[in-house]
Amino acid sequence: MSTDDVLLEARDIVKNYGGTRALKGVNFAIRAGTVTTLFGENGAGKSTLMKILSGVEQPSSGEIILDGEPVSISSTKDAARHGISIIHQELSLAPNLTVRDNIFMGREIMRRFGGVDYAEETRQTRALLEDMNLPIEPDTLVSDLRVGQQQIVEIARALSVNSRILIMDEPTSALAAAEVETLFGIVRDLLSRGVAIVYISHHLEEALEITDHAVVLRDGNMTARAERADIDLAWIVRNMVGENFDLGSPPEGYEFGDPVLSVGGLTVLDPENPERAVVDDLDLEVRAGEIVCIYGLMGAGRTELLEAVAGRERVDSGSILLDGESLAGASIAERIQRGVGLVPEDRQRDGLVQTFSVGQNLTLASLERSMSGMSISSSKERDRARGLIDAVTVKTPGPDLNIGGLSGGNQQKVVIGKIIATEPRVILLDEPSRGIDVGAKAEVFRLLSERARTGVGVVYTTSEVGECLSIAHRIIVMRRGKISAEFGPDTTKDMIMAASGEAAA
Repeated sequence: MSTDDVLLEARDIVKNYGGTRALKGVNFAIRAGTVTTLFGENGAGKSTLMKILSGVEQPSSGEIILDGEPVSISSTKDAARHGISIIHQELSLAPNLTVRDNIFMGREIMRRFGGVDYAEETRQTRALLEDMNLPIEPDTLVSDLRVGQQQIVEIARALSVNSRILIMDEPTSALAAAEVETLFGIVRDLLSRGVAIVYISHHLEEALEITDHAVVLRDGNMTARAERADIDLAWIVRNMVGENFDLGSPPEGYEFGDPVLSVGGLTVLDPENPERAVVDDLDLEVRAGEIVCIYGLMGAGRTELLEAVAGRERVDSGSILLDGESLAGASIAERIQRGVGLVPEDRQRDGLVQTFSVGQNLTLASLERSMSGMSISSSKERDRARGLIDAVTVKTPGPDLNIGGLSGGNQQKVVIGKIIATEPRVILLDEPSRGIDVGAKAEVFRLLSERARTGVGVVYTTSEVGECLSIAHRIIVMRRGKISAEFGPDTTKDMIMAASGEAAA
């Protein structure tokens, strides 16, 4: 690497958390006008390294060199002064504020004689949103947006600052293919202006499309680095996890049982536009032991379908049957008791209680199984938590660790373990692999295959077409609230994408 190109360099970075060493002497360089992609499993140290470069965390030892001179980055404001900004993996927006206020939070545009210039902030916000191809108004509350739209707002906020170095930690985890292309167009424009991009993504094929250089972290160590011309998917996976493997295949060797979930003529209207049906007269049947994948672009109605079955969305017409019995009028709690389990798309907001421990989160939906008389038995709860930790292979020192101490992949396994603990008849998973690495994805899909073998019906949605061709016995494609196609596991990516409207037939 030519030293003339290096904008920022991290040298011998070590980061300790108590007795755990998250980074073990990492060396990392960023070149101006290029994309450096950082690969690694959850817990490998990627986010820790980026937090150090952006001032969120301080290194235990090592130094950071910017423009050839040592610098101390003690806070995010310090990083911003040096021209470094970051898009975090987990959304950091204020849901009770508008899109405009989130974008200009902490750096409001002031009028000459005092007061915030809301008109100018609105103008700049609208221009940003148009560039990002997001058709929403600047005064829209963030809490009213879907997760994918919130992700675009997070990206817009980072792009609104004229940064020399932009760190993108899983920026596309909730974006549809068209939105990813919009983002990549913005990235290429930034590169032409000399901005350096650090890109972290578990979407390996997507990352290969945009990267110039690749670096792999494993267990806090830098294990490999190479130029784009010298790498492929096999190189990435081999250096990340030490072997080539796929995400699994549909479990075999047993017969499907009777239908556990039957949806007939289901219609869910858009609460903001009652003239539009987000789920439109849809029929779906899932049998015991069957794994069904639902694929579709953002807005296809996948999330609304699952949330209607779980009781989170209002059903305008149609029927939902569990083991032949209607769920009409049943609350969310009653549906859980009867055997409907939902793993939501946003695990941070809807799937976990951030102030609770790993064990408390795991047992939260099934506390009645920890009862002793009229009270909860702490010993029973801890024993159940340990059993669930083993069952879903959560990597944690124990059930008392705060949930925030886990990697994204392990947090997702906690959410799935919480649902498994309720002993469901059907598990609904909305984007279960969002923001987790290829190794964690394989573990999640293994858990789902194991549940199916016990006679549980499994339904999962995904925006990654490759994940449709893993463990699913049947692939449903949704488009504008309707089922546009149905395939077996022997279909192709092109056929799935064509049915969704993502690509030409």
